[in-house]
Amino acid sequence: MLIFKSNLGAIKIKNTMKRKTFLIQSFSTLAGIFAIPTTKLLAKNPSLDKKNKPLVISTWPHGLEANVAAWEVLKENGRALDAVEKGVRVTELDPAVTSVGVGSYPDRDGNITLDASIMNEQGNCGAVAYLQHIKNPISVARMVMEKTPHVMMAGEGALQFALTNGFKKEDLHTNFSRQQWKEWKKNHNPVPIDLHNHDTISMLAIDYKGDISGACTTGGLAYKQPGRVGDSPIIGAGLYVDNEVGGAGATGVGEVIMKTLGTHLIVELMRNGLSPYEACKEAVMRAVKKIPDAENLPVYYIAVNKQGEVGAYGTNTAFEYAVYTESKGNILHQAESVF
Repeated sequence: MLIFKSNLGAIKIKNTMKRKTFLIQSFSTLAGIFAIPTTKLLAKNPSLDKKNKPLVISTWPHGLEANVAAWEVLKENGRALDAVEKGVRVTELDPAVTSVGVGSYPDRDGNITLDASIMNEQGNCGAVAYLQHIKNPISVARMVMEKTPHVMMAGEGALQFALTNGFKKEDLHTNFSRQQWKEWKKNHNPVPIDLHNHDTISMLAIDYKGDISGACTTGGLAYKQPGRVGDSPIIGAGLYVDNEVGGAGATGVGEVIMKTLGTHLIVELMRNGLSPYEACKEAVMRAVKKIPDAENLPVYYIAVNKQGEVGAYGTNTAFEYAVYTESKGNILHQAESVF
């Protein structure tokens, strides 16, 4: 376990590579059953055909399974917006992913609170923050986008909006999440901010028409201060899409990402001629330069441009991302990093 001190307070980061290795192996097995080509590459910066559309890119090994669901939409000439919603819903419903949706690590008081955002090719967007008791916050975010004049709804208001529109109030805890919280509470006094197992899923997709959409959903930091909201529901921080240029998604410590509005920065850098990889790298370097102790705070980005090129970059070597294309299948990549 690594322990750092930062402007966020005492921070503990546990080694999650064993869990990630298990997930990679599990997804590879699942992919083999359904004859879906899934491979972990050593190449850090994949080379893709500039006309490689449709495609879907998502964060972390759990993005492999999410990509499969998104691809089912894209291969039938579906809309990128539908693909990203369907894709991340898979992760939200998977209790094995303890940082997104059902079974997420709770806050310090033991409550699971969820954040999500979605953005389509027309520049429309919707988000929910501090939402409790709803399994698929991404779908509530889409409903905010499509059924209200607003962009974001939060807390009790977001919950009541979801219930009024047909969502069911449910207990999102699992036996594992309850037990982990009890163990954490017993062993931590005073309580630190704990960054382990914080693996938001961000997803971007391009459909056959060349339209781009994105989604981002998370359970937030494990054992966070009650009321804390991260970058995931913030348009321009956790997610940003401009259909003329491309899109970007984030994962990591939301406080750093919000302070630098990383995804909006990446899209603007691509607008000015940088590749997705170059833009992601510059956004990470901007955070490292401006945020004290940023090298110890996980910050990772994925991006895609209008030509169908993808890129990713992070502060450390832990970051992996999944890309699904018709020509290459569903592949997990290791991102390049600063440290």
